Amino acid sequence: MLFAKYLLLSFLVVQVQGYLHQFQPFLFVNINDTAKIQCSSEKQFLAGGMTAQWYRTREGEAPMLIKRCSDNQNVSKVACISEGHNLTLAIYNAQRNDSGVYYCTDSYIIFLTFGNGSTLIVGDSYTTSSWVLPLAPSPHSLLSPGTADLACVVHGVSNPVQISWSISGDLQEQGLTRSLRAKDGSLVFINHISVPVATWTSGKNLTCDVKFNSSGKSVKKIARYMEASSTAPDSECSHYIVPLVAGAGLLLLVVSLSLVWTLCPSTLGFKPRISAPPASEEHQDGILYTHLDFDSRNRNGRTMQRPARGKSVKP
Repeated sequence: MLFAKYLLLSFLVVQVQGYLHQFQPFLFVNINDTAKIQCSSEKQFLAGGMTAQWYRTREGEAPMLIKRCSDNQNVSKVACISEGHNLTLAIYNAQRNDSGVYYCTDSYIIFLTFGNGSTLIVGDSYTTSSWVLPLAPSPHSLLSPGTADLACVVHGVSNPVQISWSISGDLQEQGLTRSLRAKDGSLVFINHISVPVATWTSGKNLTCDVKFNSSGKSVKKIARYMEASSTAPDSECSHYIVPLVAGAGLLLLVVSLSLVWTLCPSTLGFKPRISAPPASEEHQDGILYTHLDFDSRNRNGRTMQRPARGKSVKP
């Protein structure tokens, strides 16, 4: 069913961005406000926009007819305002689900002509999982004299966002935007631009600017060219070779000494420790005698034997 609707629209559309022009690429409004999307024509619309219509597209949905300007249905929510060469779609009490890309159309016999589209963003598209990431080509992938392809990824948003590029703050580029829906239901937008290799390698900053709402604030991420160096990896690794070798040698020495100490202590000038003999016991007439021999060394290292005698205890 979805494919059939796309096929039908493809058959009906004879011209896009012909004599219909929409000068609002992006339009931000707050929730419960009125959104006014404008469309102008090189020829005058028929009285009351009799042949004009408005369509809306959203990610994962077929194009939807929002308003036929020739009827007066649901005018409390959406209305067409026709003034000569200008046509306005008014959306009253706008809500988040009104966000999308709106196209004005005009028909001639069975053919439709579409405008270039206006993206309406109602409320704030930013969520707690939103992030912006610029992607730039590596120096080795550039084929001069060609173009450098850059992309700006906007992840985890609830509605469309406005994505634009600036080159050192001077030139503004909109780029081409693709969208997809993540598993959690959030949206991901990928905006792609191509610039000359000379522009990319000149050291200028290419900034991805993302607006999520009508506050005027935006998130800016900079992509900058980093010149490749064939000796860079070797020089960086060489800083770590000497400490690694020294550390490995020290570890080997410690392990070797530990093994020698454990297995052959005499080779290091130390005598193995002699355990004290067990105490002997004698029983005579109910009296217990105990002899304890302690092995001790004086300061000169000589062994001194000190017999210990047990005390007799009267019963």
